[in-house]
Amino acid sequence: MLILARAFKQVEFGEAADSRQTVEAVLKEHWDLVILDLSMPGRNGLDALKELKAQRPALPVLVLSMHPEQQYAVRAFRSGAAGYLTKANASAELVKAVERILAGGRYVSAALGRSWPRNSAALRARCCTRSCPTGNLRFCG
Repeated sequence: MLILARAFKQVEFGEAADSRQTVEAVLKEHWDLVILDLSMPGRNGLDALKELKAQRPALPVLVLSMHPEQQYAVRAFRSGAAGYLTKANASAELVKAVERILAGGRYVSAALGRSWPRNSAALRARCCTRSCPTGNLRFCG
């Protein structure tokens, strides 16, 4: 959070201890963006993401996870995430990811973008209206 506090001086942050508190906080207050960890206590982070998107479909969610992109990114996008970032890359890419998502875009790391053609079949069944940041694929979530 320190990285974001330095980059975004006039913002308010909130934290939740588990997936239940995350959903409750989203329903109680207006947030411009949720940064969601897939490995929170409580239920699976992807299930929490699906509930967040069901309750607040326009709310962008950036998934920040210790799990490799190859393992969870496509599932996160299919569940409605606006971006996926590993904790290993967070210090270098977090601000860029948040800025892109707050501007209405999606965030895909360069590494995932390079492998995207391999992963894109999983997303093709979804409606395709927004441009991927890499410019190589169009998708929506």
